[in-house]
Amino acid sequence: MVGPSGAGKSTLLGLVNGAVAPTAGAVQVLGVDPAALRGRALRRLRARVGTVHQHLELVGQLRVVHNVNAGRLGSWPAGRAAWSLLRPQGVPEVLEALDRVGLAERVFDRTDRLSGGQRQRVAVARLLVQQPELVLADEPASALDPALADRVLGQLAGLVATGDRAMVASLHDPALALRHCTRVVGLVAGRVVLDAPAAELTVADLATFYGAPR
Repeated sequence: MVGPSGAGKSTLLGLVNGAVAPTAGAVQVLGVDPAALRGRALRRLRARVGTVHQHLELVGQLRVVHNVNAGRLGSWPAGRAAWSLLRPQGVPEVLEALDRVGLAERVFDRTDRLSGGQRQRVAVARLLVQQPELVLADEPASALDPALADRVLGQLAGLVATGDRAMVASLHDPALALRHCTRVVGLVAGRVVLDAPAAELTVADLATFYGAPR
């Protein structure tokens, strides 16, 4: 999903994960309407939907291992989740996820001591351990250099490449969208003005969409 700032990309992702209620119509996510759910039912849906938020939603005072393990809180009993804060659980899986985003050596560091790009990768690792059916990614590579951005988007795309899974990503980089997405949807002022298979588009096509010269 591409579009200028203010086009409605983050709002659309919020509608899908239930953080934003629609003012008209209805939203169906994995067969249910998030706005109609409350309590345990909404938590069950959110356990099936993994989100990389634009503001990351990490707890800075906690170590990286705890922030990554937060991706599994929806599937862990409350007792295990509480015990994990004292004695981290599932460390091998956390290390594997961090290694996939190039951050395994920071597993026991405090999260607020990481750079912005490193924190962004922690948020992606959190989603990798969650293994959700639907991935929502709001600018998941905005703080990364081109090589790391390509690596991270590749990991997210690989996560949904097998099984009955899907990803909806908001991206500003046309090249990343074309390399790692199967379909490109362009939003302007909350309206869909572009919808085409990525294989049928070029970077020049998307540059034109953004109003840049060819």
